[in-house]
Amino acid sequence: MNKKAFIFDLDGVIVDTARYHYLAWKKIANQLGIDFTLDHNELLKGVSRVRSLDIILEIGKIDLIQEEKEQFLFQKNEDYLIYITNMNETEILPGVHKTLQFLKEKKQLIALGSASKNARPILQKTGIIDYFDAIVDGNDVTNAKPDPEVFLIAAKSLNVLPENAIVFEDSVAGIQAANIANMTSVGIGNASVLKEAKYTFEDFTAIKNPFIEFFISK
Repeated sequence: MNKKAFIFDLDGVIVDTARYHYLAWKKIANQLGIDFTLDHNELLKGVSRVRSLDIILEIGKIDLIQEEKEQFLFQKNEDYLIYITNMNETEILPGVHKTLQFLKEKKQLIALGSASKNARPILQKTGIIDYFDAIVDGNDVTNAKPDPEVFLIAAKSLNVLPENAIVFEDSVAGIQAANIANMTSVGIGNASVLKEAKYTFEDFTAIKNPFIEFFISK
């Protein structure tokens, strides 16, 4: 049996923490007098906290000194941590647990590749951390997606070549990172948004076992 690396993003793929990020960023945007919409929030998916703040400031055409930026970055993370404190297994998105279980049954390798610096506590709170053979998060990387660093580190840690890795992503930047890394990109979400993905599914309930088995048998 061939072992492949199945690499999952976290926010919006495994759990819906994207909404908590949105609420935390919207609170800051409101303080700055910026009308921050869900469409604007799409621009922040898959990118770092620092870059996310810069995007919000660009939307509002606002300049801040570095000290002010640091204060807002700290506030955003504190607000976000409050939101995720009470997370549990009910926060896992539909079909994800089934997919993880099937991969384990098939003795495949599973990794997390996320920009989040809170990935480990979220996986622990939701009770699925033991599924992962490698966890690469925002504490382990220097470059944000679409740079492929996070996925390349994940594949290397599993001793798998990039072309034998399959990446599940919900962001444009994440899909681009997977493609740049020469990995198979699987978009989770809107196909019209994730049009650069090799495959796209609305969510994991639409992914059937034969799709996974196709990669295992290659």
